[in-house]
Amino acid sequence: MIAALIPLRRFGVTLVLLLLTVPALAKDTPLQVIDWPVTGTPVLRFTFGKFKQLNGMSNLRGYVMDTMAENLSPKSISAARFTVYLFDKNKIRIGEDVIALNNLGPGETVKFQTTISASGTPTSVTVQDTAQTPKAISLTVNSTPQGAMLKLDNSAVGTTPRIINVAIGKHTLTFSKEGFTTGNFPLEIGPEDVSGGTVSYELGAAAFDSIELRDGSVVNGDLVSISGMNVDIRVGGTIQHFDRNKIKRVMLVQRDTPVANLPTTTTVNP
Repeated sequence: MIAALIPLRRFGVTLVLLLLTVPALAKDTPLQVIDWPVTGTPVLRFTFGKFKQLNGMSNLRGYVMDTMAENLSPKSISAARFTVYLFDKNKIRIGEDVIALNNLGPGETVKFQTTISASGTPTSVTVQDTAQTPKAISLTVNSTPQGAMLKLDNSAVGTTPRIINVAIGKHTLTFSKEGFTTGNFPLEIGPEDVSGGTVSYELGAAAFDSIELRDGSVVNGDLVSISGMNVDIRVGGTIQHFDRNKIKRVMLVQRDTPVANLPTTTTVNP
């Protein structure tokens, strides 16, 4: 009877060891492995660990990644620089940093940490040789109020605040937000400009009248009338009625006085 129990105990110990090993292997699974160059025989292999968010950031978010670079070639790499780009789930670039490798021997592997500031939540990484990257700088674009849709040369790049990459030359930043007039900001990047600058843009006057309710919500439209107990506002062609006791504040935009429709003058010959 005792002899029959021994194999069961050994099986139980083996099962426990397997259960402890599986989470450990899953924890070490890298976020992304990238071979460079992407075509031909790879020379370098970058292995990026999962993003770990840093504390103490305000509008921007700081992330650190455990990074490993492996020389796959039979030759030493004396010096190389690569740009690391971070993208969110919508494939919008939200951050970047530079990796510098020096004196990496054949088959040698180096481990380090990469710290990057991002204007959103990153989900993927790309690596590009700086020698193949056109001259560009990164800068932070913000607006007052925040949350405006931002376009660079008519291409959407996200909402403010946002880190963007801008090549040398003349560009146009376009800001748009519901309830405010759309505005453009001319931007010129010179060959001597460096990354780290900031552009701040104040949105124009509100394009519609606004009613701020006591629950914190805001209704934008064209005010029709205000009486002792009611306020009427046209929103999208439909007039909405609000009890004045539910309204905290009414904000009106300036409008030109409409010209009255005068009757057509008829000339009578005597």
